[in-house]
Amino acid sequence: MSGHSKWSSIKHKKAITDSKRGRVFTKMIKEITIAARLGGGDLNSNPRLRTAVTVAKKQSMPNDNIDRAIKKGTGEIAGASLEEITYEGYGPGGVAIMVDVLSDNRNRTVAELRFVFSRRGGNLGEVGCVGWMFKKRGVIGIEKSAIDEDKLLELALDAGADDVTLDGDTFQVLTSPDKLNAVRDALEKASLAIAHSEQTRIPENTVAVSGHAAEQVLKLMEELEDHDDVQNVAANFDISDQEMAQFSAA
Repeated sequence: MSGHSKWSSIKHKKAITDSKRGRVFTKMIKEITIAARLGGGDLNSNPRLRTAVTVAKKQSMPNDNIDRAIKKGTGEIAGASLEEITYEGYGPGGVAIMVDVLSDNRNRTVAELRFVFSRRGGNLGEVGCVGWMFKKRGVIGIEKSAIDEDKLLELALDAGADDVTLDGDTFQVLTSPDKLNAVRDALEKASLAIAHSEQTRIPENTVAVSGHAAEQVLKLMEELEDHDDVQNVAANFDISDQEMAQFSAA
């Protein structure tokens, strides 16, 4: 969990500035649209859509935007055709990176991502080059101050979770992808505030990087996250808490 959890902590704790809110909404609208296209517009029968809408509402996205995105996905409103693509590559120090994308122009997206990778000392690779290093998991964040660890572990396991780990001041509840929504619902019914909830890729092993390489890896991660077409980035780096803290404070 090291690389994922440390980056996730920075990503979720950084406040979304007004200048970036439009970009965040764009990513969320794409996810809602593709979820509705693949599984229909009913939140009760479409877990992916329900998760996307829950995340959007927590970021105060207007209901009109959400409804319009769902209707674009179901075809009730005309919209650009989005394609789900996963790119794999390497960052500085041999760090493995996977990038999940929703794009209406594959050629444009891959050219832009290739430029971002190369600018930070990495490179895009072939399909399958690093995918075997990651496992899809559901991750739910709960603030440490909200509940005793043993009590949370009991609640989570009863709801179908696999494990609970502590990362700094946040508990990470780990689930299989298909159990994410059920476990989150159970924790919310127990009156626990969810800091974040997502389906992502967790690395099976990590690569230690430091100094300039660590700085370049973190800059690469940030640039990838900021790309309009990128929905999720996973990597297997392990960077010291001190260097991570310096980046987080920057």
